[in-house]
Amino acid sequence: MRQISSFALIILLGTTMALNPLESKSNIVIRNSHKNTQRIDEDNKKQPTDLTGAWRVDIAQGDGIVIPTYFILRQNGTVLDGTVSIKSTVDLQIRNPHQEGNEIVFGTDWNISYRLRPEGENLYVTIDYGNGLEKGSAFRVSEAEARPPKSIPLPALKNVKGSGAAQTPPMGWNSWNHFGNRVDDSIVRAAADALLKSGLASLGYVYINIDDCWEGERDARGNIVPNKKFPNMKALADYVHERGLKLGVYSSPGPRTCGGYEGSYGHEDRDAKTYASWGIDYIKYDWCSAQRIYSNSQLQAVYQKMGRALAKSGRPIVYSLCEYGLADVWKWGQQVGGNLWRTGYDIQDNWQSMSRIGFSQDAYAPYAGPGHWNDPDMLEVGNGGMTNTEYRTHFSLWCMLAAPLLAGNDLNNMSAETLEILGNKEVIAIDQDPLGKQAVPVVKNGDIQIFARDLEDGSKAVGLFNLGTTTAKVNLNFSDIKVNGEQKIRDLWLHKDLGEFKSNFEAEVSSHGVVLLKVVPDVR
Repeated sequence: MRQISSFALIILLGTTMALNPLESKSNIVIRNSHKNTQRIDEDNKKQPTDLTGAWRVDIAQGDGIVIPTYFILRQNGTVLDGTVSIKSTVDLQIRNPHQEGNEIVFGTDWNISYRLRPEGENLYVTIDYGNGLEKGSAFRVSEAEARPPKSIPLPALKNVKGSGAAQTPPMGWNSWNHFGNRVDDSIVRAAADALLKSGLASLGYVYINIDDCWEGERDARGNIVPNKKFPNMKALADYVHERGLKLGVYSSPGPRTCGGYEGSYGHEDRDAKTYASWGIDYIKYDWCSAQRIYSNSQLQAVYQKMGRALAKSGRPIVYSLCEYGLADVWKWGQQVGGNLWRTGYDIQDNWQSMSRIGFSQDAYAPYAGPGHWNDPDMLEVGNGGMTNTEYRTHFSLWCMLAAPLLAGNDLNNMSAETLEILGNKEVIAIDQDPLGKQAVPVVKNGDIQIFARDLEDGSKAVGLFNLGTTTAKVNLNFSDIKVNGEQKIRDLWLHKDLGEFKSNFEAEVSSHGVVLLKVVPDVR
C-alpha cells in the first residue's frame, strides 16, 4: 500500500446542514489554494457543531469479525481537517471536504469517499469503496485508541538461514485476484480439486494460497484463530495435503492486515508455531499497517522477525515478502529468510497495469536465483480484463522473468483458452528452468522489446514483444543474444520447430502480443 502525501484542502462548515449545495444561499465556504474563497451568507451563518476529536466506526464483515475505521478530525471555528485510518491499516489525509445536503463528504487519495451525517452524539458514516458500500455509526473515542500502538524494539540485523524451499519459482493459486474477501473454506477446497481435475497440479501448480480475510481474533493465550468462514484450518490443510498439494496463508507484520483483520504484530513466534501446527507450507507477509508503526528504513529488521520465527517453527515454509519493492528489498530479502519479494505495487487486470509492471523489472534480474525470486505479483490470466493475446503476453513475460506463477482466476470456471495459457508445458519449463536466470531486455526499440534468458541446457529463451497497437515485424539479430552460427528455433506457443537460421530470425508479432522462442545451437 502507498504512503500518501497530504493536501491543503479545507472546508468551512455551518450547523444548518439541510440546504441544497446547489441553491444560491449556502452556509458553506470551501477554501482551496487553487480556487477563490466563497462568502458565507450572513443570514445562514451559525455556530458550527464541533467535530474535533477521534471517532470510531465498526463495520461487520459478515464473517463474525468487526473491523474499526478511525477518524481524527480538527475543527477550528468553521474549518475542518483531519485523517482517516482505513480499517486501522493506514492513515490518510482527508481531501476536498465539502457539504452535500446534511452530510459532510470527503475523500482520500485512494479513491475512497466518506459521508458523515450528525445523528445526536454520533455520526452516521457511509464508506464508498467504488465497488461497494459499508455503513455504520461512528462514536467518540480517545485519540490514543485511534493512533497506532507504540513500536516494539526491533532486533539487530542478522542473517536468517533459509528453509531451502522454492528452488524454482513457486507455482500454484492465490485467492485474492478473483475472490477477494469472499474466500472461504469451500472455495479453497474447490480450488484444490480444480488444480487436480484440470491437470495443472501435474504441471507444478501445487500451492493453494489463502490471501487476506481468513483471520479471526486471538484466543485467551494469544493464538490466532480463523474466522467462521474457516472452521478448521488443520482439517483444511489435511484436505489439501491428501491431494498432493500445499497450503498457504497470509498475514502482516503490523497489527492489522490490508483488509483490517488481525495481523502478527507482537505475535510472530506464536503465529509461526501455529502455522506449523496446522501444516502451512507458505506465508505471504504484507507490509500494510506496519507502515503506521515503522519507517521504510526498518523494513529489513521487521521482516527478519518473522523470518527467524519461521526458521524456528520446525517446518519448512515458503516466505513471501509483500512490501511493494520498498527499501530495495531485492538486496536483503534473502538475508531475512525470504524466498520471494514483491518488486512493486499491486497488479490490476488490465494491459496498462500488467505491461507497466512486467516491462520494468530489468534492475532486479541480478538478485533472482534458486530459492530467492523477484515477484512482480500474481497472475491475472482468465479474469476477463485482457484479451487472450494479452494474457499470453502476460504469462510469457512472467515466465521469462523467472517469476512465481500464482494463478488468480476461478479455476472451476476456466475457458479452454485460459487453461491452454496456464497449462503450456513448454512455456512453464522456461519459468522453472533450474538455472534460475531472469531474462533481461536485449532490444528496446519503441514499442518493440526483445527479452532473453540463458537456460541450463545451453540454449536461450527469447521473447519478441510488441507493445504497440498494430502488428509489427520484429527482427532478432543473433548478435543481440550473443550467439553465432546456425541456431535451431522453436516457437513455444505454436509448439513447432521453425527450422535453422544463420544470423537472424524475423517474425510478425500482433499488437500487445508475443512470439516466444527457444534458440538452440546446432552442434552438428
